[in-house]
Amino acid sequence: MGSSLPASPALSMAMIFFAICTFFCVLPELAVAKHARVTRHYKFNIKSQSVTRLCKTKSIITVNGQFPGPRIIAREGDRLVIKVVNHVQNNVTLHWHGIRQLRSGWADGPSYITQCPIQTGQSYVYNFTIIGQRGTLWWHAHISWLRATLYGPIVILPKKHVPYPFPQPFKEVPIIFGEWWKADTETVINQGLQTGSGPNVSDAYTINGLPGPLYNCSAKDTYKLKVKPGKTYLLRLINAALNNELFFSIANHTFTVVEADAVYVKPFNTKVVLITPGQTTNVILRTKSKSPNATFVMAARPYVSGPAAFDNSTTTGLLEYETSVSSKHNKNKNKKKLPLLTPVLPKLNDTSFSMNYNKKIRSLANPKFPSANVPKTVDKNFFFTVGLGLTSCSKNQNCPGPNNTRVAAAINNVSFVQPNTALLQAHFFNKSKGVYTTDFPANPLIKFNYTGTPPSNIALSSGTKVVVLPFNTRVELVLQDTSIIGAESHPLHLHGFNFFVVGFGFGNFDPKNDPKKYNLVDPAERNTVGVPSGGWVALRFLADNPGVWFMHCHLEVHTSWGLKMAWVVTDGKRRNQKLPPPPSDLPKC
Repeated sequence: MGSSLPASPALSMAMIFFAICTFFCVLPELAVAKHARVTRHYKFNIKSQSVTRLCKTKSIITVNGQFPGPRIIAREGDRLVIKVVNHVQNNVTLHWHGIRQLRSGWADGPSYITQCPIQTGQSYVYNFTIIGQRGTLWWHAHISWLRATLYGPIVILPKKHVPYPFPQPFKEVPIIFGEWWKADTETVINQGLQTGSGPNVSDAYTINGLPGPLYNCSAKDTYKLKVKPGKTYLLRLINAALNNELFFSIANHTFTVVEADAVYVKPFNTKVVLITPGQTTNVILRTKSKSPNATFVMAARPYVSGPAAFDNSTTTGLLEYETSVSSKHNKNKNKKKLPLLTPVLPKLNDTSFSMNYNKKIRSLANPKFPSANVPKTVDKNFFFTVGLGLTSCSKNQNCPGPNNTRVAAAINNVSFVQPNTALLQAHFFNKSKGVYTTDFPANPLIKFNYTGTPPSNIALSSGTKVVVLPFNTRVELVLQDTSIIGAESHPLHLHGFNFFVVGFGFGNFDPKNDPKKYNLVDPAERNTVGVPSGGWVALRFLADNPGVWFMHCHLEVHTSWGLKMAWVVTDGKRRNQKLPPPPSDLPKC
């Protein structure tokens, strides 16, 4: 037998070099395979559907005939391609609430801000990638009051093999709070705007589309969550109500809050969750170790911070434990005997609970999920007052206010006028003339005691004004509630960004002393924040997303009245810092 010849040094080196090259060529493919981006396709048919609630059948606008609408499920890093086809007479747009839309502003959805509406018989494909986000968000209509019935959950799971920063729950359950009107909501807001008076309030609140037994004819329309003893459930809470912040509780149970607005938070226990329209909150519910001899009521009712009329009612559902009794006869017998336990909710106007609850929400900021990049220094400071005032009505209107005026809403005294052309198109094609102006005030033009005696002149100006931010500007924004017509909490939502809530308090913001108390270590990172009633909140964000981004109150009546504005973030210098051109099917005005 002959022995094999030793390879020459040159040949050995060549083989090693080839092996190294092969390894590094394969490495990126292995990385991609581990976290392969999946493209998920959905088709949303906007169509009418007859639905009966509170003894009355009405036609509502839905996606695919479902109310609430279908659930979108994806993983962090996935691409979503959602074709929306409009089969109804109303113009429609959809917004993917809380999705950052990095360089995909054409898919954001607010009507006349990033797109013109999808008209009857038309379609539009929303195409975007979920970058660096995981948790619960939601989608809803973003035109007039159509989101009253056009809404549904977005569940973003972590990348494969990436665990939650809390024990894996036994089951995950989306719970969406809504409002229900017997009347057509488009008629409600149109009448309100025409007469200049506050629009009619809703007739009921709902849990997953169902009002519950405290309303007429609604015993059958009750949401029931069936649970097993000794398990953990992740409840994905979404407030899709049009005009009301809500308290939520389940009798004799405690929640552990683990996430807010799709950002993990330091876990804390609470009997009651407060959630504003637009916000999402994930909570862990640990069930009792043995099936208790009771049924537990879950209830949601409004937190009322202002003087306006509101729907003073309570929606309820049931938490039912599965019983181990095998006999069907005994099961039914036991069921009738089960006592019904109800939760204790805060008082309707418990603003101190609101403040204390929000103080507990802090970013997780642990080694696996380090604190997000809070801007430590600031390039531009803004101070915005938010609240109500009066505006003149046209001569052919008969408005209820003094000298034919009506209540309107504004930021820095500017009540936003919706344009007829989408702002993003005007910006991208450099055709802003006649569409918008760039003179939105960085500070109130007239200083006054914002939470004290109102000024003698409470008339609002109006216009389509924006703020222009150079790419990568570090922004600090203080939002100050005003008591001109009445102090009130305003849930402000910023499109295109998460922001950091670095401080908040009651009264007027003190620019000398309040910034000394800012939390720059682990502030809450959110997309929607409640400006405290009679108080202020300070936010910071990095303007790293080119496009036009809407900011507005998520109380729909205030948005209709003009409590909204837009930020224009210019392109950066690099190719990956520029907004791509619009898709070919972008709806035309």
